[in-house]
Amino acid sequence: MPESVRIGDLAPGFSLPSESGEIVDIRDYIGRKPVVLFFYPGDNTPVCTREVCAFRDSYGEFMNIDGADVFGISSDPVESHKRFSSKYNLPFKLLSDENGAVRELYGVPKTLGILPGRVTYVINGRGIVIRIISSQLGYKKHVDEAIRALRLSDDQKM
Repeated sequence: MPESVRIGDLAPGFSLPSESGEIVDIRDYIGRKPVVLFFYPGDNTPVCTREVCAFRDSYGEFMNIDGADVFGISSDPVESHKRFSSKYNLPFKLLSDENGAVRELYGVPKTLGILPGRVTYVINGRGIVIRIISSQLGYKKHVDEAIRALRLSDDQKM
């Protein structure tokens, strides 16, 4: 397994299908404006649903910070993401990492060695990872700390 992405690293690029089936090349976003990548274990589970809805409910705040883009990533297939996104009216893309290659690329750890980890990477407009949030149960922490990191980064530009 490759070494984990760390704060200060240039965020690795990748391409994955979204809930609509389109291929999203994250390099079209990273380095152009802030990006938040949140890895979550799976669609339609209690904590994951609360996390995804918390990102949805705070989406306007992310957009107000230099138009930050938010992407949710799990190993669920495109069809699952499509239903999940539609059911909860998500304004951001869900990316399907079915074989776990991107999770491995970023070094997202497993919880108890078996459950996919819940980790958020906050990437500034230059493509640098500025914050990593890891908490399996503290889903709201991911949203709050991502917004705080982006605001701090935005304030430092002034």
